[in-house]
Amino acid sequence: MTASAHASHLAQLNVATLLHPFDDPRMAPFVEMLDPVNAAADGAPGFVWRLVEEGAADATGLRPAGEDVVVNLSVWQTREALWDFSYRSGHLEVMRRRREWFERHVQAHLVLWWVPAGHRPTVAEALERLADLRVHGPSPRAFTFASAYTAAEAAQHAQAVPPAQPEGAARTASPAPSGDTAAV
Repeated sequence: MTASAHASHLAQLNVATLLHPFDDPRMAPFVEMLDPVNAAADGAPGFVWRLVEEGAADATGLRPAGEDVVVNLSVWQTREALWDFSYRSGHLEVMRRRREWFERHVQAHLVLWWVPAGHRPTVAEALERLADLRVHGPSPRAFTFASAYTAAEAAQHAQAVPPAQPEGAARTASPAPSGDTAAV
């Protein structure tokens, strides 16, 4: 299937808090897996795009969610394509060993949402979706594999619920509470 065959693509963000500094020898096995796993993602059926730091092969140097938090942001043609890569490829080995390198999650660390084909989500957009999931739970706007919604459900939800007002925009007399993305 080509990217043009889909009106919507699935975006995903996951965050992980490091147990050790990235250059610590205990992180070496994880660092050694990065290039092969990223190459596998890039060549996986249904892969569309992943966040990469300028001048680097990955996004591990970016720390928008905190100095000890790494982010992974990517876009896939379908939920099934992302699932297959995550759980039926060499990526699974990284997941099996994650406790060696990352803190145990106490709140949502993965969020999925539908984007128009061709859209590349920003880190700010992704962190806002994660904050939405953490505050409101799964919805067509921000969900997980276990609580997935279709692109059609997300589109219907977007039409029914007006978009949140961006920070810094003119406020109404009773502003809606905003999510704190700095606390991811």
